[in-house]
Amino acid sequence: MTAKIAYDDVEVGTELPAQTFPVTRATLVRYAGASGDFNPIHWNEKFAKEVGLPDVIAHGMFTMAEAIRVVIDWTGDPGAVVEYGVRFTKPVVVPNDDEGAVIEVGGKVAAKLDDNTVRVDLTATSGGQKVLGMSRALVRLA
Repeated sequence: MTAKIAYDDVEVGTELPAQTFPVTRATLVRYAGASGDFNPIHWNEKFAKEVGLPDVIAHGMFTMAEAIRVVIDWTGDPGAVVEYGVRFTKPVVVPNDDEGAVIEVGGKVAAKLDDNTVRVDLTATSGGQKVLGMSRALVRLA
């Protein structure tokens, strides 16, 4: 696959389509099984509160993976992502109810670089709080 977005068609400031990602306790159980990360802060409310958390929280790597989906959907090619990194700033708290939490992600082209590469800066929030900082992806476009 190659990116469906052409480098020449993108400018600094180009916004990627924003997306929202629901997260429930069931989502966390499925992710724990897939990743092998069964830390009880991600499924045991009593334990999470005993260690000072407000409630069960989503896995950081899950949150990071949901955020990069905005870039992958924009390019149409997961292989277009050359580099990706974030800082975890706040946890995504997932209450034990029918709604759970929502991760809201947006992105913007922050720089056009050499070799048909752009830097995309992502914003990720949940419950009105920024949950990822310095969330940046280097993306090679067509």
